[in-house]
Amino acid sequence: MAKKAVDIKDLTVLESVTDPKISPDGTQVLFVRTMMDEEENTYIGHLFHGDLATGKITQWTHGKERVSSPQWSEDGSQVAFLSTRDEKKQLYAMPASGGEARALTDFERGVNAFRWSPDGKKIWFDALVKSGQAFSEKEEKDEKKKPEPVFVNKLKYKMDGMGLLPQDVHRHIGWVDVETKETEQLTEGDFNYTLEAVSHDGKKLVYGVTREENLDFVLRQPLYLYNTDSKEETLIGDEEGYFDGAAFSFDDTKIAFIGSTRRFENATHTEVYVYDISAETRFGLTEGIDAPVGDYVVADHQQAAAAPALVWTKDDHLYFQVSAMGDVRLYFASLDGAVYPASPEMEHVYGYDVSRDGTFAVAAISNPVNPGELYKLIIATGEREALTAFNKTYLEETELIQPESVIAKGANDWDVHGWLMKPRGFAEGGKYPLVVNIHGGPHAMYANTFVHEMQLLAARGFGVLYVNPRGSHGYSQQFVDAVRGDYGGADYEDIMASLQAMIDEHSWIDAERLGVTGGSYGGFMTNWIVGHTDRFKAAVTQRSISNWVSFFGVSDIGYYFSDWQIGADMGDVEKLWAHSPLKYAKDVNTPLLILHSENDYRCPIEQSEQLYVTLKSMGKETEFVRFPEADHNLSRTGKPNLRFVRLEQITGWMEKHL
Repeated sequence: MAKKAVDIKDLTVLESVTDPKISPDGTQVLFVRTMMDEEENTYIGHLFHGDLATGKITQWTHGKERVSSPQWSEDGSQVAFLSTRDEKKQLYAMPASGGEARALTDFERGVNAFRWSPDGKKIWFDALVKSGQAFSEKEEKDEKKKPEPVFVNKLKYKMDGMGLLPQDVHRHIGWVDVETKETEQLTEGDFNYTLEAVSHDGKKLVYGVTREENLDFVLRQPLYLYNTDSKEETLIGDEEGYFDGAAFSFDDTKIAFIGSTRRFENATHTEVYVYDISAETRFGLTEGIDAPVGDYVVADHQQAAAAPALVWTKDDHLYFQVSAMGDVRLYFASLDGAVYPASPEMEHVYGYDVSRDGTFAVAAISNPVNPGELYKLIIATGEREALTAFNKTYLEETELIQPESVIAKGANDWDVHGWLMKPRGFAEGGKYPLVVNIHGGPHAMYANTFVHEMQLLAARGFGVLYVNPRGSHGYSQQFVDAVRGDYGGADYEDIMASLQAMIDEHSWIDAERLGVTGGSYGGFMTNWIVGHTDRFKAAVTQRSISNWVSFFGVSDIGYYFSDWQIGADMGDVEKLWAHSPLKYAKDVNTPLLILHSENDYRCPIEQSEQLYVTLKSMGKETEFVRFPEADHNLSRTGKPNLRFVRLEQITGWMEKHL
């Protein structure tokens, strides 16, 4: 039987498997499976349990909820997790032997993160609390409440996905008694604390906090070691930068964490650091790798793909993710400086945990023709065993296209890496249209992972080219930094040179039927491209930037991001305008479809409104689609019905014009 083509509604049957957590004794694993609920127009995520000896998989939670952050207690007898059963994420615990989960919190603003105390009697957490109130206090819901003005006195007063930030609310650390549900607050003041780690003896915490009065331009988070007996606090990382993901070694003598300095602003590579508690010294463990620690992949399927920053084993080895050459691999490091990959190339490890003895890992792994499942990896031999097969039927019934890895010469003769997909139904000697798809960030990367959108374009009869131009992560510090101050320069050349190389090498590409699309930075680049070349016959710009002058004041990050990326603020409007696609609107001859979310605070919708009205007033061929109740992440986590419309608009526009 012939396999069916990828369809938009495949999103409703694809299952996302994430966040594996191995039990302390190494015999069991917890993980989260998330699916779309088309009827409710939302996502549902449940906690699952796997027996590593028998391979038996059991669903542990049910209902219309989203579960996240599962954790075992130190003795393995209990499990805790966050759940949206009561709208906000609250903390739940249940016996590992089975039974109903109990809600431990019922906070007005929910719980952000938590860690078990080693004795299993209490759980440390951090949560938002209003000044002068306690964690448990809920605000009275007044149905007749009149609208009130919002008094703003900060630059950082709104955030994409959250809207206007609540006033006089701060993130604090406390603990809850598992038996009695009584809570106690540890930190105080008008600061935001993030709980990072609890020591194995239960006497020390690591948390992040920035105590500057004005946080508008303070984009850093130092880490502190806190002794719960003496109440003493020790700074373990203080330079400009953001540090998190801390974990104690099993003997509690060292703390490992990740961080990036401000040397190249938000393009700076993240490194692994180790702090010796008794010596009060710190060293970088990954300085010899010219690639960032962590997962910088742009994809659209995996939901809530959480992974630890790093994991210790009992013999003082460390494991962590590294993004390099379109892969996210699990890496091993010893404290004497040995650092090397512990998983193969050509795949995306988007979640993992490692057994305490370091003999095996459980990893969530995807590749371009596999949406992702859980695997047990034997570290010494590289053997792997599939633990889940949630997407097995989908793979058996659906034709997926394997992309070809390609490298072309871009600006300055630099290598530009990417992928080329042939269209479904490809036949030698045929001529096919091609769509170039550009990622956001710009400091992110396309990868050897499953992307439904790419497969959909190929299924609709388009070849697809997606590359990592300069500015992308995964190649070198020089490469990722090279886009800053040069938007629309060598990055544009990288994309166009890659396209030309593919046309020269592959006779099936119809150079007269080319399309281009992209979101965020990819939307900026789509706008830039159509204002600088008539090469493309169709373009779709998504959540884009068109005007850096107004972006400075309307984006939640504009007032510092513009300086970081363009190298200018409102003191140099000419430079901001020179890099703005809107300036070149008169030169746009490509039919342009404009897609934008109405609640996008990262690249606000006025960016598209300006572009649309300007092009329309000039008589250009353009259309504008607005998505209500959607933010910057529409393509990944938006309401299902809106995601369907978005994909139909992109493919429909390409079909109409190509």
